[in-house]
Amino acid sequence: MIELDETTPVATRRPRRRWLNWLGTAIGLGLIALLAWRLDWRQFAEVLQSARPEFVLATFLAITLEQVIRGWKWRQILTPVCDCRTSHLFGATMAGYLANLLVPLGLSPFVRSWLVARKQKISVSCALATVAIDRLVDGLVFAGIVVVVVPAAVIPDPNGNIGLGLLLGAGGSAVAIVVALVLLVHHKRRSASGIGILLVLVDRLPKRVSVRARSLALAFADGIVWPRERWRGAAIVMASIVIKLIAASHLFWAGLAFGVVLEPLVYLALLAILGFIVILAHMARVPAGFVVGAVFSLGLFGVGDATALAMVTVVMAANMLAVALFGGWGLWAHGVGLGDLGRRKVAADGSP
Repeated sequence: MIELDETTPVATRRPRRRWLNWLGTAIGLGLIALLAWRLDWRQFAEVLQSARPEFVLATFLAITLEQVIRGWKWRQILTPVCDCRTSHLFGATMAGYLANLLVPLGLSPFVRSWLVARKQKISVSCALATVAIDRLVDGLVFAGIVVVVVPAAVIPDPNGNIGLGLLLGAGGSAVAIVVALVLLVHHKRRSASGIGILLVLVDRLPKRVSVRARSLALAFADGIVWPRERWRGAAIVMASIVIKLIAASHLFWAGLAFGVVLEPLVYLALLAILGFIVILAHMARVPAGFVVGAVFSLGLFGVGDATALAMVTVVMAANMLAVALFGGWGLWAHGVGLGDLGRRKVAADGSP
């Protein structure tokens, strides 16, 4: 539990946050309205009907393969903690996405950690720490790809603002991730002796929550791990690179469904642009950020709005189908129903 600063009343913070949410929603709806006004809906329907099913299927398979590799990568990170099957981790990952699809509150990391914790008899906090390591590695790899791709790709940007913004964003992200990793390692080392900045802060909480919070912090430290085998460490990084390359191929396969073929580096440039657009849209609470951002980004490379929206529709439909199908299977494999995904159930089983 985090106590609020006494100098800022709760009644003041809530209206401010609500105001920001409404502003983000208004911006998102405005962008959607602009896209709808620009779009030739009859042309969009004709383009969508012309989709080649084999490439739509390829999009679905690429999305599935990406998550299978993600499950395998998570298995390598978890090796010092427990021995898991890739299929179980794949199912837990997809189940987390399914929970986020049904209740868009950012529950995916907690749900996947909870499922693995139940299966392997470890704490949710420990499993959650391995998810954090997984995401930080992905973030570093993504930043590296941006730094390599942006100078090499030809982005239609006369003023250079997009390229410069991407490079600055990648550099800032890399610095923030390195700082986060250093803090995690520090917490791991200091927690072994029962001390550390986080534990000191936790001990200052009210007695009724400090004991529980300390237990969670120590359990989280148990999950800050990295495999001793060098080949596993290299495999984790390589898997992250492959995952990003497959993610970039989503629009490639979806484009082939409508006869759109771009330069190979363009798909990586699109990955970089959309990656930051999705992050900014999430932070600003702007709905449909991926849809509007993808249509805008594809438009930079000469793809018409109707075709771009059709490509995005294929990617989103394939993604939702994969999440629904394999997420449901993942819940079944872990012996969990949709009704068990509530916060209370996860919290009840989340003891360290």
